[in-house]
Amino acid sequence: MAEDFNTESMLDIFLYESEQLLETLQNVVLEQKDEECFDEASINEIFRAMHTIKGSSGIMMYENITKVSHKLEDVFYYLRESHPENVPHLELVDHVLDVSDFITGELDKIKEGDTPDGDESQIIEELDKFLNRIKNGIEKQGEDLPPENTYVAPSQFYIPPTENENYKYFKASIYYRNDTEMCNIRAYTSVYALKEITEDMEYMPEDIITNESSAAVILEDGFHMLIKCQCSKEEVLEAIGDTSGVDWVEVNECTAKEFEMGFHPQEPEPIVIEADSKKEEEAKKEEKKEPAPGDYVMKAKETGKGKKLAKNQPKNSPKQSYISVNVEKMDSLMDMIGELVISEAVVLQNPDLKVPGLDLSNFQKAASQLSKITTELQDVIMSMRMMPLTNTFQKMNRIVFDVSRKLGKDIELDVIGENTEVDKNIIEHISDPLMHLIRNSVDHGIESKEDRIAAGKDPKGKITLEAKNEGGKVYVIVKDDGKGLNKEVLYEKARKNGLIGNRPMSDFSDKEIYQFITYAGFSTKEQVTEYSGRGVGMDVVVKNIQTIGGKLEIDSIEGAGSEMTLKIPLTLAIINGIVMQVADSTFVIETNAIKEFVRFGKDMLVKEPDGEEYVMLRGECYPFIRLTQRFHLDAEIKEDSEDGIVVVLEHENKYVCIYIDTLIGEQEIVVKPIPSYIKKVQGLSGCTQLGDGSIALILDIAGLITDQERR
Repeated sequence: MAEDFNTESMLDIFLYESEQLLETLQNVVLEQKDEECFDEASINEIFRAMHTIKGSSGIMMYENITKVSHKLEDVFYYLRESHPENVPHLELVDHVLDVSDFITGELDKIKEGDTPDGDESQIIEELDKFLNRIKNGIEKQGEDLPPENTYVAPSQFYIPPTENENYKYFKASIYYRNDTEMCNIRAYTSVYALKEITEDMEYMPEDIITNESSAAVILEDGFHMLIKCQCSKEEVLEAIGDTSGVDWVEVNECTAKEFEMGFHPQEPEPIVIEADSKKEEEAKKEEKKEPAPGDYVMKAKETGKGKKLAKNQPKNSPKQSYISVNVEKMDSLMDMIGELVISEAVVLQNPDLKVPGLDLSNFQKAASQLSKITTELQDVIMSMRMMPLTNTFQKMNRIVFDVSRKLGKDIELDVIGENTEVDKNIIEHISDPLMHLIRNSVDHGIESKEDRIAAGKDPKGKITLEAKNEGGKVYVIVKDDGKGLNKEVLYEKARKNGLIGNRPMSDFSDKEIYQFITYAGFSTKEQVTEYSGRGVGMDVVVKNIQTIGGKLEIDSIEGAGSEMTLKIPLTLAIINGIVMQVADSTFVIETNAIKEFVRFGKDMLVKEPDGEEYVMLRGECYPFIRLTQRFHLDAEIKEDSEDGIVVVLEHENKYVCIYIDTLIGEQEIVVKPIPSYIKKVQGLSGCTQLGDGSIALILDIAGLITDQERR
């Protein structure tokens, strides 16, 4: 009755499910790392995670993952059954994280196409020693040990039935919560667990692995099984287990005939009724019959309320269902949306529409509808790509735990706004920079316990990781209550390394001095540790953030702590930009980078003897850049023309002015990378196609300012 399974088609699902379980396990452990022991809910959660990974890795024949997960499952089995006292909690936390790291490493090998050949023997040996100590503690308390948590290695999925008078038959149904994802895989986990105690089984839907849409069917109608075995109802329930996402489970006995009928309705055999028993049979027909094996079982809704058939439930309330989509398909769809935005601009800005005398009223109505649909479509695909920072932030919790323990520091991580959503590509770019900032805060920002006590501080340090949405940008803030940054030390270090020449300290603002730590090779530590000092890797942080159009701001109060703020865009694909013309070339500047527009006047221009130009605005002096000179455009330089416009640009509290001839307008810009065969030019970050089919270059404000400072 069972289908044949293709392990190749299950690999992606196995990896996804295992990673989700490991992530949940790690979060549970880190949330309770400071407690005296794991609570009952956490023990059950870890036990279920290891039980599921053990089963699925056994199916995939990854023996080392199966063995190590089964051994950790043994530990939590005894904790769950015996409730021993005086279990060394931190040691247990270390064991769980070691197992998590081992399995994660093996999963990474699988994703790379390699064989998961890690040696699990040492971890199993350490877990055995730990488990024996627990058992000895239970025996010393005079309590009986629970039965062994035995495991039978998977041999084959389908076991041919043999006749035996001791056989029992059951109908089992599993219902999942409305927000449960990948119900088909969770259902298969129950099938796999039951196969160890069953002789034969059938289930519905049948294609739970090969058909992803079966997940929606299971979420809506439940997962139903017919089971033939030599065990009790309680053993069937125990084998199914209380896995994550399960809302309710029902197991009822049935007859051998009902089992053989399966889930496919069959014509009932004719029944001959004797005259003297006809009345009795008719009375029986009036009684409420138990649903046949092909029907859905009854499901209790709330305590005190009656039961009704699940198949007759009203479908007024919508239920959410989810599918997993390859991110490459999402990227491809995003590219197509970008091309659609460009095509829309080509249509609406077509020069043929500018012929005098044309009646375009109907066209304008259709164009307005097209623009509305395009905008809504863009919003939908953007929302599909948006992901919360939850997973990224939770990984930082592990870094704080590991590094602080190795450094002998007591540090608490406070997470705020982890549900803030950002484009998936942005998240991938900020993970490494965020890890650098967290490690630096733990290693160099937070003082030792002794130093904190001497300074009158709480012996436990605190790092706050916060995310928030403001003005179309995402702010990710890493703040610690450590010793802060010493401006004099930073200035002397920068001057000694030749980073600022002989300029006096008064030439720099506090924030400019703090930015010294982002220079390559700059560190306030004399000896570099494996976790780095503040500044080691900070240049990498800045480069990674700048590649996605973000910036890093640093603030600090000596003795009170430091604050690092990452300002990053919500998305990279489509931006709002201002289109402008310089000579015969067209440029685009992101709207958020523009401070103001000013009509050019000769009286505002200041020329230095070395040729540098500045613009005076309301008593402030700003560097002035002529794009015709900077990019060697083939055009006459209109130095004395007052027809042009000065655009004031801002980046990281630094300002620069550029001269443009014509302001064209604002529109949505689809960002395209500059082709690799074109030499990289400082001050340009990409290009885009305009509505008339021409190409416009996107200005990189950070690059312009950096290039101007070097001149």
